[in-house]
Amino acid sequence: MPSNAPLSPLALSVVIPCFNEEAVLPELCRRVNEACAKEAKGSFEIILVNDGSSDGSLAVMKGMMTLYPALVIANLARNHGHQLALTAGLAQTRGARVLILDADLQDPPELLDGMMRLMDESRADVVFGQRLCRHGESLFKRASASLFYRLVGKLTEAQIPADTGDFRLLSRRAVDLLNAMPEQSRFLRGMVGWMGLPQVPFPYERQPRLAGTTKYPLPKMLRFALDAITSFSIVPMRLASYTGALFGVIGLGLLIYVFRAWLLGETVQGWTSLMVVVLVIGSVQLLCLGVFGEYLGRLYMESKRRPLYIIESVLRRDNP
Repeated sequence: MPSNAPLSPLALSVVIPCFNEEAVLPELCRRVNEACAKEAKGSFEIILVNDGSSDGSLAVMKGMMTLYPALVIANLARNHGHQLALTAGLAQTRGARVLILDADLQDPPELLDGMMRLMDESRADVVFGQRLCRHGESLFKRASASLFYRLVGKLTEAQIPADTGDFRLLSRRAVDLLNAMPEQSRFLRGMVGWMGLPQVPFPYERQPRLAGTTKYPLPKMLRFALDAITSFSIVPMRLASYTGALFGVIGLGLLIYVFRAWLLGETVQGWTSLMVVVLVIGSVQLLCLGVFGEYLGRLYMESKRRPLYIIESVLRRDNP
């Protein structure tokens, strides 16, 4: 019979969003469980968030529960995306410290030991993994990631270290602050930087994906970048305003030129140049409208106040 008693706190929680990771899960659970057992003894939990997987991931997770009592399954009602799946997992944590980990094992769980020691020594609230190199990734992936971090760093006020992902160890205080933030379009590494809590880097070499394919193809990467910029910066809106003002000044100059030519009786020729001006100004106007529309759309979604995610079920060995 299910217990209604509150669940006891733990020393460590690990949150792992999973989407179609059937091939990786057995090795993932084994390695994470070994790392946690070494560092947190029996006081830990491993929260697997099933983000609407269409393969056999959920069945594999349930099978792993018989081998690893610390396993917790948060099964989302549908696919919400990586950031919201991670948010759902963070809301379920009981640990005094929380490790965020991707399911592909590119970020080795064995680094937990060093990250815990660094947090003890530095008294920081956040220890974030900083990639020295990215094994097994294409030149385009590395170049686009580098450009992304530098662009976001220039456009936003949040302190987002370069070459970092969501792989990080958080204090309970940091997790509680994250859980209190209600925004729909979430960029968690930016939200962590925005809090301003003490954080220190943990350099490491990122490994190739163990199995499967990346869950961040180019369209998702572009959408993620757009979420990051629009969530923490109004610079695009300012640039749109400045561009509009610039072309307004250019248009005023052309108007004065045309009026002067009319007064002097000069024939104004140049249909091609006129069409170029019209097309350029029209394109800039549409671009500016698109930028403002993106922000307006986010305000519209936030105004609905819908829940960030829907959890269909949470399975725990100690609280069925």
